[in-house]
Amino acid sequence: MPNTLFLRFASPLQSWGEDSQWSERRTAPEPTKSGIVGLLACALGWADDERIRDLSKRVRVGVRCDVPGTPSPLRDYHTVGGGYAEPQLLTGEGKPKYITNTKDPHTEPTWRYYLCDASFLIAVQSDAETIAQLTYAVQFPAWQIYLGRKSCPPTRPIFDGEGDYDSLQVALKLHPAHFLSHEEARFFEPTPRIIIECETLEPGCVRRRVQITSRKYWLHEPRYFREYRADNEVKIEYLDKGE
Repeated sequence: MPNTLFLRFASPLQSWGEDSQWSERRTAPEPTKSGIVGLLACALGWADDERIRDLSKRVRVGVRCDVPGTPSPLRDYHTVGGGYAEPQLLTGEGKPKYITNTKDPHTEPTWRYYLCDASFLIAVQSDAETIAQLTYAVQFPAWQIYLGRKSCPPTRPIFDGEGDYDSLQVALKLHPAHFLSHEEARFFEPTPRIIIECETLEPGCVRRRVQITSRKYWLHEPRYFREYRADNEVKIEYLDKGE
């Protein structure tokens, strides 16, 4: 039975927060484990910490950066709060936040970053029962799926197949890159960058705090990941048979 689920994350905009929570909301250069697990939980219709935390521990993920997107992320200006009769933001003591001089509701400027025109292959490995549950969920999601932020819907259904593989490395090496057309694949990298979750601190691994433990309080535990370049040229298959 399949132990690996493949997902295709393609969209004009994606954003995968990892190391910023305040005014500068940066994006990682590829989907993070917490972002992938959050998307899967969304497909399942889960919002509680207990089930999401358990899912994060039961799956391992790998990312193949087939089209990494523009070299510099898009930087977008936002404001939070302000413009209301009552403050929408709170102080550290939990009280309404006002501007000191004018007593108007406080407005917080923020800058949010997005990857543009990127396309990633995601491999999710777990036991056969979990993979079957996730495979159904991503094809018939309980809630709307988005790629990091609600302003980033995918350009096509994210399900990209399933299979049985000895490791994430083998799965990402052998699974073809599925594109809708030559236009979508014009910036494809034949030997793409690959990021794989490791069980322990192996040689060449780095620690990243991307294993979600509490969605409510935005808490994450560290996990280890190894990054490398594919040692083979990835095969392309076009979903539009006319291409």
